[in-house]
Amino acid sequence: MSTITFKPKQVTKKITSHLHDRANDVIMNRFGLNSDAERKTLEEIGKKYSITRERVRQIEEAALTLIKKSEAYKEEQAVFDELKQVINSLGSIVAEHELLPHISKDKATQNHIHFYLVLGDAFKKHREDNNFHTRWSVDDEVAAKVHESLKKLYISLKDEDLITETEMIKRFCDQTKEVAEEYKNEEIIKRWLSMSKTISKNPLGEWGKSTSPNIRTRGVKDYAFLVMRRHGSPMHFREVADNISKTFHRKTHYATCHNELIKDPRFVLVGRGMYALAEWGYKAGIAREIIRDILKREGPLSKDDVVERVMKERYFKKNTILVNLVNSKYFKKNKSGLYALV
Repeated sequence: MSTITFKPKQVTKKITSHLHDRANDVIMNRFGLNSDAERKTLEEIGKKYSITRERVRQIEEAALTLIKKSEAYKEEQAVFDELKQVINSLGSIVAEHELLPHISKDKATQNHIHFYLVLGDAFKKHREDNNFHTRWSVDDEVAAKVHESLKKLYISLKDEDLITETEMIKRFCDQTKEVAEEYKNEEIIKRWLSMSKTISKNPLGEWGKSTSPNIRTRGVKDYAFLVMRRHGSPMHFREVADNISKTFHRKTHYATCHNELIKDPRFVLVGRGMYALAEWGYKAGIAREIIRDILKREGPLSKDDVVERVMKERYFKKNTILVNLVNSKYFKKNKSGLYALV
């Protein structure tokens, strides 16, 4: 479904009708306005006419200038006004990958719209760079403020941050106090966020730095981290694998999952195939080491207190804890009947 009222192919035919054959062919191929909807490179067109890339570029520029001077172009200004209104409604600045599909899902129609954006004086193209995707704007002041706010938002993020979409929108609003209230709605802000290459969201819709493995999920261990973080408590590696398959539609073998978790410092094996996240305060170690750390931290404890505290940190069988606790090489009972370090 298209959001525009005009017929792009008819408009294009009118505004290019006065071009000479070669100039017309260059424009059609450069912008993908032919039936195959394929945009051709300068080099591809140059080979067709046995001319250089630079010469093709010159022909393209001259053709665009001719179109803009033509009466046919002036008669179609309603088309460009309508496109300007569309961009305004989307927030005054919008990423190309959001704008074109919003107007039409049809690739050929998208190519015609891109052609009009290049032609129209009201539209400013901001080329892709290290911080942002290609985007188009119709208001320089709003564009500058949005760019600045996105940069500030990125600086405010820590590498490990995982933020809900609601919280990310709130944080962005805090950075854009000077932007007109008419643009401050959730859908527009989500579009502005999607312009950024340094901030993005993971498959669960949580936001953070694009470089973070919590956002740019690249394998089983990253998916496992997201699954366990959402679960909020230790999980068996089989349960983790099943959740990855269900949540992300990625078939994950149990052995693969176990092998990935045991190698990654973000996860702690807490006993009997159960894993926890290190960020929850769990530490790696055998039963004896966990008992030692608890007694070192808290001082002498009763047998029941030792068992209770160990069970909070690790998934050991009670008997495993007791067998280790009576090892006189490491632990002893004091006069009060409490266990302490040797």
